Amino acid sequence: MANTDSGWDGRGTRGRRGARAAEAIPGRRVAAVSFVALAALATGCEPGTATGAQDASAPAQATRAAAPSPTRPAPATEDAKPRTAPPPRPSASTATPPAAPTTARPAPEPSTATPPPRVLMRTGSESDRVRELQARLRQIAHFGRNPTGYYGSVTADAVRSFQAKRSLPVTGSTDEVTWKRLLAMTRTPSAAELRPPTERPLAAPDKRCLKGRVLCISKNSRTLAWMIDGKVVSAMDVRFGSEYTPTREGVFEVFWKSRDHVSTLYDTPMPYALFFSGGQAVHYSADFAANGYGGASHGCVNVRDKAKVAALFDQVKNGDKVVIYW
Repeated sequence: MANTDSGWDGRGTRGRRGARAAEAIPGRRVAAVSFVALAALATGCEPGTATGAQDASAPAQATRAAAPSPTRPAPATEDAKPRTAPPPRPSASTATPPAAPTTARPAPEPSTATPPPRVLMRTGSESDRVRELQARLRQIAHFGRNPTGYYGSVTADAVRSFQAKRSLPVTGSTDEVTWKRLLAMTRTPSAAELRPPTERPLAAPDKRCLKGRVLCISKNSRTLAWMIDGKVVSAMDVRFGSEYTPTREGVFEVFWKSRDHVSTLYDTPMPYALFFSGGQAVHYSADFAANGYGGASHGCVNVRDKAKVAALFDQVKNGDKVVIYW
């Protein structure tokens, strides 16, 4: 049976009632079509519209977007943004701080300060020039010892004393200015001044040393002078016993010579021993050679220069005088 309500008569043509119905409501059909088209456009331009319960409100939202208020502009859609979008803002962890503005630095002005004089010798130096420095300082009473060639604290103090007296910068080091001033005030040292036989200057001999063959030993200068008729033949550094084992003072005679002696009391070697009072003797001391005046003997007169005391041993005879004094 043909459906007469739809306007289809089964022969491909519309029935009369269907045609009259279409002609009777042209306005309704146009309005329906417009509404459907508007709804389709509205839902198609809404980016990221969720499905479900929110679908029911989509037509209303689209209607409001299509007819914005004349006094309030509609929010821009994604298509309204510039085609070249600005780069995304970096996060706090990756953001690069803005570069500090660079300012041109003025060119440094040329320095007009005079550079300090070049240092020629200082504490720790060791050379023949140091030996000459010490000899020249000794000539003008700033250095109280014999030259050693080593620039130690005593030499540094002597240089400070010289610098202070001449209104030079007091540094303790010998610079070019200090050296030139010293050269102008002193003479060239002799060989004996540069390399004296002892570390300390020899003391004036005791009057008991001026006649005959004498081992003249001064506790004050810590030196031994081998003298014949008032003339010094050789000299050497010596050290003495401690306060608990003091070296005796006075006039004695050599009574025994023992080239390779070993102490029976202390079981220590005493090479080139020249005994003058009981167990006390002049002899070579390896400890004195190694440690200097940091130690003491058990009462003997220690010599640290082995070659000198060996030569002395060969020259001294039993019966020769020994004078020990301050």
